[in-house]
Formats: sequence, structure tokens, C-alpha cells
Amino acid sequence: MKILVTGGAGFIGTNLIKRLVKEGHKVSSIDNYDSGLESNHQLNVIYKNDDITNIDRMPRDFDKIFHLAALSRIQPSFNNPSETFRVNALGTQKVLDFARNIGAKVVYAGSSSRWHDPYQSPYAACKHIGEEICKTYKKTYGMDIEIARFYNVYGPGEIVEGDWAAVIGIWRRQANAHEPITIVGDGEQRRDFTHVDDIVDGLYRIGFKTEIHEDAWELGTGLNYSINEVYLMFKERFGVDFVYIPEQSGNYRKTLRENNDTIERLNWKPTDKLEDYIFYLNKFRDRKFLVLLKYY
Repeated sequence: MKILVTGGAGFIGTNLIKRLVKEGHKVSSIDNYDSGLESNHQLNVIYKNDDITNIDRMPRDFDKIFHLAALSRIQPSFNNPSETFRVNALGTQKVLDFARNIGAKVVYAGSSSRWHDPYQSPYAACKHIGEEICKTYKKTYGMDIEIARFYNVYGPGEIVEGDWAAVIGIWRRQANAHEPITIVGDGEQRRDFTHVDDIVDGLYRIGFKTEIHEDAWELGTGLNYSINEVYLMFKERFGVDFVYIPEQSGNYRKTLRENNDTIERLNWKPTDKLEDYIFYLNKFRDRKFLVLLKYY
């Protein structure tokens, strides 16, 4: 099949493209490289450097679209709400119009922020709006659209610094640099950390399964850790100290997949564990060995 991945040069997009290519599909990507990297490019994949709102410039022969492109962090959305709405909300509507015109199935990357107050940040509001647009197009135009909600994704290729880095990536960089781990707030907020390989497996199953979900597929482990507990994992493996920094706006107290609907209906089960990932990051510093273990 011919498949388009929006945000295909980013963290999750790159890992998804590797799976799609492995399965024998013809893959293209559109990415503006705001957080994506040319070093993530895979062989035999067509990459287009363009804004997601210009998706109608792409070829019109795709069977499926995995829509991952987004400004994907809470804190930067406070500084630039207009751009967040333009990319995350308008961009999604543009993707759906494009898919409707060519008859392609869409898998939309939602967020576990959907389960919290969507008005706590421009990011959360836009992901909520994105889901509502998907449901509207699905009902109004009879389109094949599925929503996959992500929970705190980590793993190979994660961003380790800058505005788009998440906690595990940031801590990896800090630990390797022998810097104190920065814990936001009191550290008692809990997160459902999900390995990118499990996310990709869920996306693939959603993309190629004919069963329809009326709401969304929840791609989380069903287990969460406090940030302080995760720090203890890093301390045990790296021997690093920590420092508390002020609480940040829009920071939820808990994320957790709390139903088994996705596991039962997709026959999907997360298999990678956060503690194993952190353990191998420290125990085997040689990059080639980590690649063999898939934990680099």
C-alpha cells in the first residue's frame, strides 16, 4: 500500500516508518523539520519538507494517512498559542480534507490529555479540537478515521533537549552529562510511560484493522509511576543527584490508561517496560550493543 506519514521525520514518525517499510509498504512523509531530523531519514522513503497545511501539494494516491504532525508539547504552546492552533487544529482539518478528496483512511494521533481539562493549555485544547474534527468528518462524510491516544511515549530516537524534549529524553541527557536530574514540582505527578515500539505496534494494528472504534484507541500500559519513582530508577542506574524546579502550568497530576478496550479488541498488549529501558541505557554504554537490544 501507499502510505503517508505526517511528521515522518520526528520521533514516533521515524519509528512508525521503519515498521511500515519492513512490512513492504511504499511510504512518504511530509514534515516541516521543526522537531524532525534529516538524520532520521530511511532508505526508499520519499520525504517532503513542507508545512502540514500544504498537504494538498502531496501526490493524491495514498491509501492510508498516519497523521502524527503536531506541535506536541504543553509548555511551548503557552508561548505561541496561535501557531499551536494553526498546526494542530487547522493542520488536522487540512489533512482530513485531503484524505476525503482522495479516499484515504486516516489514523489521527490523539493524546491522553483528552481525559483532563482541555482548557488547561493551548496544546490540550488543540488535541481535543483535533479529535472532535475527526469525529465530525467521520460522521458527516462517512470517512474511515480512527483516533489513537498516546501516553507519555519514550524510546529510541526520543528528543533529549530543547522545547520538544520529554522527561525521559531530558533525563537521559542530564544523566549522561552527570548533571542533576530536574524534577518539576513535587515529583508526585504520575505518568503512564509507553515505549515507542508498543505505540508503533498499536498504530499499525489500528491502521490495518477493519474494526471501527466509535471513540478512540487508548495506547497506554495501564501502569503509571510517579516522577520521583522514575528518578529512583535513574539514580540506581546512573548514581545521579536531583533538584526540584518550580511547577509548570498545564502539568497534569496523572495519566493512566484505565480501560482494556484496546487490548481486547485489537489484541494489542504493551511489552516493553520503563525500568528495563533505563537499566540497559546505563549497563551497556556501547551504542552497537544497545541497538541490538533495541534500547538505544
